[in-house]
Amino acid sequence: MKNILENKDCRMAQDTTVPKLNFEYWLDKAIEWGQATTLESQKDVCLHLPQLQEFLRQLYETIKHLQGPTVAIQQFPLIGQLLGRLCWNPFVIGYDESQKTLMWCLCCLYSSEPQNAVELKANSWIRSLLCHLLSSSKWESNEAETSTFISALGYTSADYYCHLVKNMVVSLVTELRENQCNGLNIQESISASRVNAISIFCVPLITLPDLTPLLETLLLYHGGSSKEILSSEFLEAVNEAFLKKKISLPESAVFSLWLRHLPSLEKATLHLLDQLFSIQLNSLEEVARVIKDSLLPQAASHPAIFRIVNEIFKNALVETDGTPEVITIIQVFIQLFLQAYQNGNKQYKFPLKAYFPYHHQPLVRSLVRHPFELPTTYWSQHVKRISDILKAIVEDTNVSSLTDLFEIWFLVACFGEWLDIAAEQLLKAAVEPDPVLWLLAFYYCPKNENQQRTQTMVEAQAVYNHLMTLFSCRDLSLKDLEAAVHRVTGVEQCCNQQLTTHLLTNFLLFSSGGHKIAQECIYHTTTEISKLLGSPGMYGKRYLRQKLFLTYSVITEITDTSKEVYNLLIRTAYRFNHSGEENQRTVKLMNELLQKFTLKV
Repeated sequence: MKNILENKDCRMAQDTTVPKLNFEYWLDKAIEWGQATTLESQKDVCLHLPQLQEFLRQLYETIKHLQGPTVAIQQFPLIGQLLGRLCWNPFVIGYDESQKTLMWCLCCLYSSEPQNAVELKANSWIRSLLCHLLSSSKWESNEAETSTFISALGYTSADYYCHLVKNMVVSLVTELRENQCNGLNIQESISASRVNAISIFCVPLITLPDLTPLLETLLLYHGGSSKEILSSEFLEAVNEAFLKKKISLPESAVFSLWLRHLPSLEKATLHLLDQLFSIQLNSLEEVARVIKDSLLPQAASHPAIFRIVNEIFKNALVETDGTPEVITIIQVFIQLFLQAYQNGNKQYKFPLKAYFPYHHQPLVRSLVRHPFELPTTYWSQHVKRISDILKAIVEDTNVSSLTDLFEIWFLVACFGEWLDIAAEQLLKAAVEPDPVLWLLAFYYCPKNENQQRTQTMVEAQAVYNHLMTLFSCRDLSLKDLEAAVHRVTGVEQCCNQQLTTHLLTNFLLFSSGGHKIAQECIYHTTTEISKLLGSPGMYGKRYLRQKLFLTYSVITEITDTSKEVYNLLIRTAYRFNHSGEENQRTVKLMNELLQKFTLKV
């Protein structure tokens, strides 16, 4: 049989003269052949294959220029019967480019916007034929009917259909790419409706490995239409399969998918957040790995994608009332985005203003400067610069609305690494405290209604001064620390306990005496949290506050403060792992605290 297909004697059928586009002749032949189960029918099919292929090619060239499928069916009423029978003949679809030509003919009959029940039914029928042409599993279910043909070729069914699908995909990919390069040639261009039809036909077969090159080509194909030519059903199916890791696509194809289909980008971002919320944040290395694997930081190198993802993160932060986990996730994402941005092709790099178009650009440039780009001796100076620029913006009379203030705060929060460094610099370096304290006060209390930020600044200054008096004390007890803080601000009066907790945590990490009592603080904090959560009715509200204050700083919201401390610790550990902290004693303490700290939610 293999010799029959390859034999030049097949050309003898060309002696038979058949009028061009003679549907009756070819329909009679298709009925006569059936699925080529007899030796006589197989021989006859082989004799007519070259002429049939030429007929199908001419048919496609004719109907592709007609005004839609309705006109094509009116002009050629028998076309559906003919194509349907030929699609089920294994000899026909196995010959040269006949399979591809049949597929393109079917695409011409597909209604991208069906207007009635007849067109809907026709679309369903065409879709089933295309699934049959593309899917090996469909063919394998009819193996008994085609085994004679396949075995005669010396193939197994799996090998045969695998090669058939691959060849067909290669042919389609080649034609689409040639059309893309030759888009100005109107006579040769593929219509948007046909590309749309192909994308729809791919939907049931998205996860077929051999189809991947066609998926990539379709995602990168744009044609000359100003509207989206790929079906939303196709784009959604590809995105869903990619997110579930059922398919693997090149980065360029994924980026193109998200650029041309906003719902897919939104779903990918929400899917990432769901992933991160479902795992325990044991380390930011793990968080960074999950975020990087999503390809969103790399895709965000395109400003349109970055702004949409950033907006989704912003909404997530608002909806979760600024939970520390979300802020930490956003900060890691921004760091990975900046890495991708800086490592990108400089020739095609967008300016920073494209990503932050509505923000004060000197502030943006200062915030995006990575700490490791500067010597550590310049960190204090850079933090002061950020604080001075930010203060000038915030105190500007033009920044009056809460919306404007929130946008500025969110920008600063995105680059929170500089805030953590600012708090460290207060204790580790000889730094002018006022600008740094103002920066931290703004972050933890951006609104200044009723002088809240001003009061926070005053309290933070007092806490800082008392902590500095204890910084060099080597023989320090937990009670000494509690007493020092309590003299400044009681639990009932503290304006912003998050800022106080931040300063106290850094004191424990970076002071000599703090090292000795750090684990004691963590132990008492987690022990008391466990007791209080286990017996919520044992204590009154005031007693709860006092009890927790005696264990660790001025904690009034148990779980919130635990999250604050834990997220601060893992952020600091992440930075130490990448910067190489010189004080190995601090690094060791950090790792011990993270191992022993049990986060209670």
